[in-house]
Amino acid sequence: MSLNQGISVYSEIGKLESVLLHCPGEEVENIVPDYLRRLLFDEIAYLEQARREHNQFADILRNEGVEVYYLSDLVAEVIEDEGVRKEFLNEFIQEGKAAAPGLQEALLEFFSSMPAKELVEKCIAGVRKEELKHIKPKSLGDMVRNPYPFYLDPIPNMYFQRDPFASIGSGISLNVMANETRNRETIFAKYIFDYHPRFKNIPRWYNRDKTHPIEGGDILVLSDKVLAIGVSDRTDPIAIERLAHKLLSSEESFETVLAFDIPKARAYMHLDTVFTMVDYDQFTIYPGIEEPLDVYSISMGKNNEVSIRYEHEGLPEILKEHLKLPAVNLIRCGDGDRIAASREQWSDGSNTLAVSPGKVVCYNRNYITNAALRRNKIEVLEFESYELSRGRGGPRCMSMPLIREGL
Repeated sequence: MSLNQGISVYSEIGKLESVLLHCPGEEVENIVPDYLRRLLFDEIAYLEQARREHNQFADILRNEGVEVYYLSDLVAEVIEDEGVRKEFLNEFIQEGKAAAPGLQEALLEFFSSMPAKELVEKCIAGVRKEELKHIKPKSLGDMVRNPYPFYLDPIPNMYFQRDPFASIGSGISLNVMANETRNRETIFAKYIFDYHPRFKNIPRWYNRDKTHPIEGGDILVLSDKVLAIGVSDRTDPIAIERLAHKLLSSEESFETVLAFDIPKARAYMHLDTVFTMVDYDQFTIYPGIEEPLDVYSISMGKNNEVSIRYEHEGLPEILKEHLKLPAVNLIRCGDGDRIAASREQWSDGSNTLAVSPGKVVCYNRNYITNAALRRNKIEVLEFESYELSRGRGGPRCMSMPLIREGL
């Protein structure tokens, strides 16, 4: 199926037909110990091995018949237009906090001769101070010395393509990221959905100009009727309610949004780090979120207003009711062993990417969880995970489905 169909995602498990990825690049080598926290990393990854692992991931998807698209290619196609290129650069530089006029002028000159693909990759990689030889001082900001080594920060989280936007039905949520460090990631998606001919007129259930954060790792399309969104460290309940109102009042088939209130901690960064769907009636889950787990159902009430209900049942009962299933099986990260669960959740043992019902892509390092999946008749496709896992995200985090086959 062609990407020309735009967006069509009505489940987590329908056969994956096309997906958006970003292979790690020079931005990963611009992570240094002094600025790990600023860039939202816990460790420094080895780029050559990270790229090797990412290519294994992409090859698994291609072998399953998935069309793999890369973010930098799509954005490069968009900015071949000189007017769009100028608009993109001005917005990117402004949001990169390069506000001093002399610096802005130097950055525009620096980017001016670059081919489109190189320009996109350089925006992601960041601009080191030594790369700009001559800045004509035009303001105090140009003159004051600052030891920080970058004029434009690198964007090393870019290989987690799940977060900047989310495919929901035939539309997207163009997200507001919780950390200013990551918000520039959504600019790239904005220009794809504003200008790429394959994505014209895609509905937006949320937009990056809103005030409250929501990230794609918290958004799971459980069926063509039910969406799950995590109330997490990165997603605000106000954003969930606003997205729900727009989606549920549209002509889409969705009827309910389930809001999962998960612990607000880095270890449980997004809903998909602790809960993913692997088959029609099977889910992976990190046991640490099961008790207590508050779930709220949002639907459309009278007068086009949302109606919110607290769900009193346990998670299996909630899923059975809303997904119209006779039974639900929760496959626990670490296979019920508390120590293994904690260790493998840290390396995203619950963060699976379904390529079709009952077939998922996983990191090979989470071998206890993967064995539990296989025991429950789930086919597991593994790839190496020495370096990619240092970024605190798994196969689902690294991929944004564009088209899934209907169930």
